[in-house]
Amino acid sequence: MSAVVDVALPVFAIMLAGYLAGRFRILGDTSSEALNAFVYWFALPPVLFLSMATVPLSDVFNWPFIWTFVLGMAAVALPSILIAKFVFPNTFSGLTLHGLTSIFANTGYMGIPLFIAAFGTAGTLPAVIATAVNSALIIGLSILFVEIGSGTGHGARRVLGDAVLAVICGPLFIAPVAGILWSASGFGLPVWLSNFAGLMGDASGPCALFAMGLFLVGKPVSTGLGEVSWLVLAKLVLHPLVTWVLAVQVFELDFEFTRGAVLMAALPTGALSFVIAQKYGIFVQRSSAAILISTVLSVVTVSALLAWFGTG
Repeated sequence: MSAVVDVALPVFAIMLAGYLAGRFRILGDTSSEALNAFVYWFALPPVLFLSMATVPLSDVFNWPFIWTFVLGMAAVALPSILIAKFVFPNTFSGLTLHGLTSIFANTGYMGIPLFIAAFGTAGTLPAVIATAVNSALIIGLSILFVEIGSGTGHGARRVLGDAVLAVICGPLFIAPVAGILWSASGFGLPVWLSNFAGLMGDASGPCALFAMGLFLVGKPVSTGLGEVSWLVLAKLVLHPLVTWVLAVQVFELDFEFTRGAVLMAALPTGALSFVIAQKYGIFVQRSSAAILISTVLSVVTVSALLAWFGTG
């Protein structure tokens, strides 16, 4: 119970504070966009950099953990897309975003702050690796498939090039790569750089959670509840369950990385899935509804997992 009270409650309370600030228009209509930009470009990248730069490369490239995380997503997304094709018919791009919504965990804006609160900065490595995989692989593939399905590209080579460029130019990709290169160099971090990254990183947790609360204001949930309910079930129940089986039975991860993989999989749907949906004008309402409902219900599911795994 102490895990729920000491860790989960403050995390969700910050999100609630952000929601109330947006609901009662305390900060203005553009506050969510501005705060999200601060977190995305300035606060979160130092956390990713510092986490990668201060650990050995053998810990960063923990392939059993990475395969557990990736295969857990694939094992949920592919059947979910197949079911949606017949039960919730949509275009190729729409089905792509259905699959993304069913597996894309909120690792950056919620997972890293949660791990900092629960396990300290030194315990964030699983969350950082998961965020890097999400940013580089899952978002990249989703953009590629949506571009192909929407026909907005200019041939397969151009579409692939645009998708790759969009991924590698993003701060959530550049920051961990820079950290990996620094770790590989063998140089220690200067005190000023470590302090700068630490101070900026300290702002990422509360700002990201507050921004997430702001984002949830006004998102419609009344349409397509059948599909949205399936997406929430897949994200909060099937995804962590499949990941746990892979972690324990297939790859035999140690406790720390098993806990990390399952908690990352159990997180609600991340806001970037809505950002992509909004950019292309596809699956917007379903995506936003799934984010809202899964985030609210994750108060119970994530808290239960924290209580089960324990903190420290």
